[in-house]
Amino acid sequence: QMTDYPLHLGITESGTTKKGTIKSSIGIGHMLLGGIGDTVRVSLTADPVEEIYVAKEILSALELQRDGIRIVSCPTCARTKINLIELAERIEEKTKNIKKPITVAIMGCAVNGPGEASEADIGIAGGSGEAILFKKGKIVRKFSEDEIEAVLLKEIEDY
Repeated sequence: QMTDYPLHLGITESGTTKKGTIKSSIGIGHMLLGGIGDTVRVSLTADPVEEIYVAKEILSALELQRDGIRIVSCPTCARTKINLIELAERIEEKTKNIKKPITVAIMGCAVNGPGEASEADIGIAGGSGEAILFKKGKIVRKFSEDEIEAVLLKEIEDY
């Protein structure tokens, strides 16, 4: 039933950062996907800055608001030859204040990387001592593994 006033969504007593983020994402996300809600409040037993971050990420994941870079990355497998977890976390940290609405893929291998992340605006896939740069799933060039971070950050800057 429609109302004449905004509906505020929030999960109170959701818990610590990890568990509270999961509970809030499911509860708030479910309602928003159903078209319910006008404002959100994430309540965590954490720094209020974390609450804002989680709220923005929920909205971004639902594609209701985008004000920055979306990082996608694979879960790693036996083909991963680079330190993907560390690389993805470093890129996420270094790009957190960039407000460009682009999707960046950080993938572990060239076998699946470009195809699985074909919707990414920019992406890299690691290899054995080398990496590839791709855009919208199309391979653009190869380069040395030790250049991955610099190449990716430059591509993001130039986008």
